Amino acid sequence: MSSGGALFEPGRIGDLAIRNRFVRAGTSESMAAEDGRVTPQLLELYSRLGRHDVGLLMTGHLFCEPRGRYAPAQVGIHEDAMIPGLADLAGAVKATGARIFAQVAHAGSQSRAFGIEPLAPSPIPNALTGRTVGEATPAEIEAVVAAFAAGAARAVEAGFDGVHIHGANGYLISEFCSPLTNRRDDRWGGDAERRGRFLLEIVKAIRAAVPAGFPVTLKLGIADAEPGGLTAEETLARCPDLVAAGVDAIEVSVNVMGAPSDSAKTYVAVGPRRAAEDLLVHRLFAQPGPEAYFDDWARRVRETVDTKVILVGGLRTTQTMEGVIASGDADFIAMARPFIREPDLVSQIAAGRSGRVDCTSCNLCLRHEGHHSLRCWRTPRKRLFEHAIYRFTGGLGRNLVSTSRH
Repeated sequence: MSSGGALFEPGRIGDLAIRNRFVRAGTSESMAAEDGRVTPQLLELYSRLGRHDVGLLMTGHLFCEPRGRYAPAQVGIHEDAMIPGLADLAGAVKATGARIFAQVAHAGSQSRAFGIEPLAPSPIPNALTGRTVGEATPAEIEAVVAAFAAGAARAVEAGFDGVHIHGANGYLISEFCSPLTNRRDDRWGGDAERRGRFLLEIVKAIRAAVPAGFPVTLKLGIADAEPGGLTAEETLARCPDLVAAGVDAIEVSVNVMGAPSDSAKTYVAVGPRRAAEDLLVHRLFAQPGPEAYFDDWARRVRETVDTKVILVGGLRTTQTMEGVIASGDADFIAMARPFIREPDLVSQIAAGRSGRVDCTSCNLCLRHEGHHSLRCWRTPRKRLFEHAIYRFTGGLGRNLVSTSRH
């Protein structure tokens, strides 16, 4: 018997019907070919999620121009040569009955890729990489806006159901929105309105590049994790203009981060018993991390604008998932890490599973980003041993990119 009735009601984003309220949130897979093309490994990852009843899949972030690449083995949407592989990916997912959006992104100064000179609004050291890059010129900024639009047009040609703009988690759009990282005093920075112009121009350019009615959604950094940065009030004030420009749904997240755990909090809903089951010895006497940690932001977006809301962040029990939808705080619930460990999670819930998911939010998957392809390192158990060997031999300490100042 199916559980979670509200979770399995059909939903809509714009004119697009989606079979249920489950969204696979984008995450780095580190599975692309060296030139950014889709691989058979990626096709299987996404197809498996579709076969197991996920309603909507957001791709991992797709870099829209070479200087926007985040890390090795990231998928690109930066040139037409990527379209055939992306079409295979979209087609494979749609054949399962799921929907798929291309998440278009630019890493900004957070790039960890080899051999590129990244862009940033201002020469501020990146909080995660320590890297400082030069201030982007107005011409370079305009070129990035055009690159986002070109990437969206390629998504349409490849057969995706929508475009998801990555405007969160410290990447280039986040950097323009934040007073911590945008110290400009020109058309692209200097006050709240000008800091928000880059994102607004991207939304307008993408909406002009895709057919009428084609879904355009946004992962939006609501506030910075560091003091003195972007506030929720400033972001919420931008939302009406973003929706008026064509955003059909907003996925809430953190903006500029001080640590990866600012967007992917650890040990969510993991109490002592669960810690013992998963060999988390250091958590045996610790309190569980809170669930749905961005729910307040979702509620505030809902109160501010008339658009669909997607809640991501710490959804670890079916009771919490159902409560989010029943309360009206969000229209869809999104997860990333739980689907890494249990790609068949939605099918299990449909079959009657309830309670806590298996993911412990330990973030080992994130620590291996760029080093190994996406996987859960807690199951099977031998992977914990493999992780320990890699960690203690210094593998995780190997920089993917030089952090020397540029």
